[in-house]
Amino acid sequence: MSHPEQHRGPWRPRLDRPALVALLVGLVGVGYRLILTLYTVPVSNSDEATFGLAALHIGQGRERPVFLYGQHYMGMLESYLAAPLLAVAGPSWPVLRLPMLALYAVFLYLVYRLTRRLYTPWFAVLVVGLLALGPERVVRDQLTVVGGRPEVKPAVLLMLLITVGLAAGTVRHRRLAVALFGLLVGLAAWSDWLILPYLAVAGLALVWAVRRELLGWSGLLLVAGFVAGVAPMIVDNLRAGPGEDSLTVFREVSTKAGPSPQWSDRISGGLLEGVPLAHGLCPVDGCGRWQQWFGLLYPVLLVAAAVLALLAYRRAARMTSGTQAAATPPGTRGETTLRGARVGPVVQLALVVGAALTLLSYVRSPLAATSPLDNARYLSVLQLSLPAVLWPLWVAALACWRGTVGALGRLAGALATAVLAALTATTLVMTVLFASTGTAASRTEERQARELAAALRANGPHEVYGDYWTCNRLTFNTDESVVCAVLDGDLSPGQNRYRPYWRQVGRAARPGYVVEVDSPMDRRLRRLLGDRPDAAAVREVGGYRVYHPDTPVRPWR
Repeated sequence: MSHPEQHRGPWRPRLDRPALVALLVGLVGVGYRLILTLYTVPVSNSDEATFGLAALHIGQGRERPVFLYGQHYMGMLESYLAAPLLAVAGPSWPVLRLPMLALYAVFLYLVYRLTRRLYTPWFAVLVVGLLALGPERVVRDQLTVVGGRPEVKPAVLLMLLITVGLAAGTVRHRRLAVALFGLLVGLAAWSDWLILPYLAVAGLALVWAVRRELLGWSGLLLVAGFVAGVAPMIVDNLRAGPGEDSLTVFREVSTKAGPSPQWSDRISGGLLEGVPLAHGLCPVDGCGRWQQWFGLLYPVLLVAAAVLALLAYRRAARMTSGTQAAATPPGTRGETTLRGARVGPVVQLALVVGAALTLLSYVRSPLAATSPLDNARYLSVLQLSLPAVLWPLWVAALACWRGTVGALGRLAGALATAVLAALTATTLVMTVLFASTGTAASRTEERQARELAAALRANGPHEVYGDYWTCNRLTFNTDESVVCAVLDGDLSPGQNRYRPYWRQVGRAARPGYVVEVDSPMDRRLRRLLGDRPDAAAVREVGGYRVYHPDTPVRPWR
């Protein structure tokens, strides 16, 4: 009879060397982002402020938004996560971003677990190290509260880990795990539709792993979990008026009228700009030609990763076939063991297909060609497939250094080693440059925004008009003591996401105007005021002019 081993002294978790190194690297990545969060870097903006204002309203019990104010397709999970913190601490950019930092830490942990399970421990360390780095484009997607991406990536990783565990038979409560899988799918679908390709391949992997179980209670629990997660979106769409349902609105946003760029321009914008930007190889203002090499290599690596996954599946199938498979009755533990030996290649292939579908969906959009810098954020989910993409390079490099291949293999391994080194070095250089020289502009802009908020909060006016990128950030910074309504550059009504602000400023007897110095709105307003005695700006604060005329100027009325 065996006895549990007795431990003396305090309990210590047993971490092997790769796990310890990954933990230390991950802590550095989280610490780096914590410092950026405390300094509000990257800079805040009105999109993020809209999520912050929604979190304030949720915490105060005033609103229960399903989608971002003014939209019908971007879920508000991030606002609900931040609402309890803001209810206690009040409006604060670092507090608003703390849940995103926690989600990033969870993402690192899950990507290490999945990569180690599918591949090898030291390769998992490399992946964590690359994801711990990050210049502005990368950390902006990870830290700012702008919807979707920070929460859906950990969700997909957890789904794939659940699939691996179910196939390998290491999950004790299998039905609850399947229900959790469905809940994660529903929450991710509500939060951000950009993750749909990965949800599709994760779902197919689950069906492959437990297809017989899904015909019973597990299938019902999967559907129930999905319905629970996506319920807010379902309820909102049932109440939506004609043309206001999520699918119609999303289709209109994705297919705006205008000239259709050539496919060559879309592919160039998606591969040469989008892919390197999403992986932290370029500064936020664009990629130089020497930084675009990874975009050219990316499709080749996807194909190589798919080939390796298929070969691994065939090898696992041969090892578990024959007499052992013939003697294994369906639904037994033996069948689970056989499926567990093959689940790794299946999930690897799912990561490859998810990346390919995401990239294809992106290059189909005209924005990939017309505005690749602004829209590269939509490719940030490709970080999910980084282990699969880099695995062919790791295999070739390892074979070269072990000397198990011929001359051609050694050449390929040397090239693979050089690519991995160049990828790591470029990401590290971009991160260091951003941390050392790229944060000054953000901190200056943030300071000016705080100065403007403090000045208006103390001395008014408290109902003002401004442009889109000024208004909601100003309202959030002042905890709604200053309410701002959005105007376009020609002083016509703009994109007012939260309509009560527009109505409140519209009722004001003497609204103010907050405009950037020498902006089109500033020049237009001065022309309208002309030589009137109240035409002069009340004051200039933080790069803005604050007008407060005796009589309101509303040329759209």
